[in-house]
Amino acid sequence: MRVRVLAYQLKDAGPAAAAGDYRLVTTLLDPRRYPARQLAAFYRERWEIESVFAELKTHQRGAKVVLSSKTPDGVLQQIWAHLPVHHALRELMVRTAATRELDPDRISFTETVRSARRSVTATPGSFSP
Repeated sequence: MRVRVLAYQLKDAGPAAAAGDYRLVTTLLDPRRYPARQLAAFYRERWEIESVFAELKTHQRGAKVVLSSKTPDGVLQQIWAHLPVHHALRELMVRTAATRELDPDRISFTETVRSARRSVTATPGSFSP
């Protein structure tokens, strides 16, 4: 199989990746159609969705917490309940970043969840997704 190897560096990698040297191996061989910079940028974006999955599965739901429904419809209902909460938390992150003039990727999801949990516990009824 023919592949193309792209070597690149990330200087300001953000929370999803470490700065340093990277290599991307791809079957997208045409450099005109698939410029190296674009592929490297897309690959970095690909990892952002992995971070979102981790946010939902690990941080928002809670470590070692499984969906408790016993039926497929119940599991779907629980998943659909988690999605608007995740959206509300992400919206909070965007607003927080805007007040600090930061990229929202620089705001910690884990810290946002902790803050929201403290807020809900301290003043019940004050957090509305």
